[in-house]
Amino acid sequence: MTATYTFDVFTTLDGFGANRGNWGGYWGKQGPELLEHRLALYDQELRMVFGATTYRAHAQMLASGTEAEARDPWVTRMRDLPATVVSSTLEGPLDWPDATVVSGDAVDVVARLKEESEVPLRSHGSLSMNRALMAAGLVDLVQVTLFPVITGQTGVDPVFQGGADFDLELIESRTFDGHTQELIYRPTLHV
Repeated sequence: MTATYTFDVFTTLDGFGANRGNWGGYWGKQGPELLEHRLALYDQELRMVFGATTYRAHAQMLASGTEAEARDPWVTRMRDLPATVVSSTLEGPLDWPDATVVSGDAVDVVARLKEESEVPLRSHGSLSMNRALMAAGLVDLVQVTLFPVITGQTGVDPVFQGGADFDLELIESRTFDGHTQELIYRPTLHV
């Protein structure tokens, strides 16, 4: 039995994973229902998987403590989970309580993790790594949290730009705080 791998990503309606504007964390659209749900998602046994860029961004945000979302309980819980960081540039030890750096191709590393892990695998962010993992058929679920904003002028990090084509089977959907949607899909490479 292989471990389930979930690509967990936040995005705007126009498909950006971040912004250069003054939106603030969660594009200013977080609410108590969303934050409670996020904590419940991460309040189970999981292994996080990050690429080097996302690991650095998370570690910097958490170390600075200046961004409000760094203090959210689900983010603290995510940091406390065991993590694998796939990188050819980073060396351990990392500023993450239970993180291991693994060098090599992400497809090979995650394929091995899926076979060996006794707990589900989850990646929050790591866009280019997860696009490659999707193309290799290693992503079981894509969990998209869709924030109700359009960042046409300030959006950066297009979530799926440059990725392969996929058909998506909707597994689950819900709305939080009357405006933020979570959509969980099973991806299949479109041929």
